[in-house]
Amino acid sequence: MNRKTIFIFICIFALAVLAISPFVGSVRIPLSALFDFDRVSVESQVFYSLRLPRVLTAFLAGAALACCGVALQAMFRNPLATPFTLGISSGAAFGAAIFVLFASALKIPYGVILFSFLGSLSAVFLVYGFTKVRKGFSAGTMLLAGVAVNFFFSSLILFLQYMSDFTQSFRVVRWLMGSIDVSGFQTPLIFAIFTFAGIVLIAGQNLNLNLMSISDEIAIARGVNVQKSRKLIFFATSIMVAVVVAYCGPIGFVGLMAPHICRLLIGYDHKYLIASSVIFGGAFLTLCDTFARTLIIPAEIPVGVLTSLLGGPFFVWLLLKSSASRGL
Repeated sequence: MNRKTIFIFICIFALAVLAISPFVGSVRIPLSALFDFDRVSVESQVFYSLRLPRVLTAFLAGAALACCGVALQAMFRNPLATPFTLGISSGAAFGAAIFVLFASALKIPYGVILFSFLGSLSAVFLVYGFTKVRKGFSAGTMLLAGVAVNFFFSSLILFLQYMSDFTQSFRVVRWLMGSIDVSGFQTPLIFAIFTFAGIVLIAGQNLNLNLMSISDEIAIARGVNVQKSRKLIFFATSIMVAVVVAYCGPIGFVGLMAPHICRLLIGYDHKYLIASSVIFGGAFLTLCDTFARTLIIPAEIPVGVLTSLLGGPFFVWLLLKSSASRGL
């Protein structure tokens, strides 16, 4: 099966998930609710106010995380590099927690996104700084630096929880599990703006990522400004992770699983890999969220819990595969 056919199947899968997911849940939604634009019936209110915005948000969040994973894995030449494993998500979570617990009274427009963005940038600078201490750093050094940054920001979040009252602490704990609880179309619109901007920036680097995934030396020899490309990719990754964490909390492993599945299906050319990962990642998280809100009706499982349950074994498999390829 050629690449074009596989890409079409991925698109069909994504469209099927987007079409079916809004109708699945504790409240049955008849097709007639789609045409009740005045939202007279309860079913139409549920569909247009809750289900559809949630599905769109899940798709955009998954697309953003998958795009970040593709870019980071190519740039660091490490199959385990994701916003979650590099500590970028925990940095963004720390920034958002700072705003929620202490700065929300300042009434800064979109302050949670701003603080989350600053936190993710801080994590990026720390990881990048650690890995550049020695010239010619290894992939293992990068991963260990990410783990260290992850633990650092996670410990700071725990400290904030300890210093806050019970209500605030519980709010932070619930949010850190990663869940897509939205109503109305304001959140999907904000997601669309940030996600589209980040994807466009990274997609514009597809040829550079092809060369950087081989080695920086080859990329430089072919005329790529590696430092500029890295800074742009870090910036794009930070804004996408910031908006996801700000509204949904840190959702792990989507940026790990989606790119690898697409890489097995599509290949290593980032011209096609980025697009397929974005579409598949969005559909994957939407599907996970649909299961998360229907497995134990009327209660819900935070979608971050479900992705972690799936991502843990996947991470171990990649780790073993990576070790075997090096003959370790």
